[in-house]
Amino acid sequence: MYSRRSRGLSIGINLYPDKKSCPFNCPYCEVFPFSTDTKFSLTQLEEDLYSCFASLKKQNLPVKDVCFSGNGEPTLSPDFPAAFGLASAIMSDMAPDAELVVITNGAGLLQPEIFSQLKEIANCPFYDIWLKLDAGTPDWYQKINRSTIPYNELIAAIKKITTCAYVTIQTMLCAIDDKIPPEEEVQSWEELLTGLAAYGETGMGGVKKVQLYGKARPAPEDPKALDLPIEYLEERATSLRYAFMERDITNPVEVYK
Repeated sequence: MYSRRSRGLSIGINLYPDKKSCPFNCPYCEVFPFSTDTKFSLTQLEEDLYSCFASLKKQNLPVKDVCFSGNGEPTLSPDFPAAFGLASAIMSDMAPDAELVVITNGAGLLQPEIFSQLKEIANCPFYDIWLKLDAGTPDWYQKINRSTIPYNELIAAIKKITTCAYVTIQTMLCAIDDKIPPEEEVQSWEELLTGLAAYGETGMGGVKKVQLYGKARPAPEDPKALDLPIEYLEERATSLRYAFMERDITNPVEVYK
């Protein structure tokens, strides 16, 4: 499917075809409650990827990326390491110019083995980690992500990974209970992002780019989370760009409505 954030054709890998499995409970999430008997299979993944690449090649359609996302946090699936290795091997054969992306909310960073794997992934060419960072304060975190993972522990892990690996930060901007993020939240988020991006000055890690995106799909709890005008997203992006410029940071800030 065409991905607005990839700006091209993206092939998704879903490690949770049977049910939603995520330590976050974001009110904007488009995954509706469901349950099936379908189980993830490496064999099926291999067949599907080869078939998909072959079909797209016949149509002369270039693949921008292959992306781990789906119905839950991919890094917490026991199948993730093997699935990532398999997808990487198939792509080197069928789509060597495409990027392999892992979209994560960062929960796996709290586990040493997953942290090490994500660090290795993020520092390899043609691989990228899209790391969710929706909130700059604990209060907004509880409104927009509603996770039992302590905010301070999650932010500490995110800071740690950005000191030793390059990641793409993605932030959802939407209204919750008909209220936009308060000014304290906006300022704290901007300061946090600027600090993370500054790690890039050391040459050891940092932020490749920042993706600001709005709510574009229906969610089970609508209208608890509502989309915001594109002008609001652009205003937040412009403010962050100025904050980066003041620190001589050149990382791109992109907006996706």
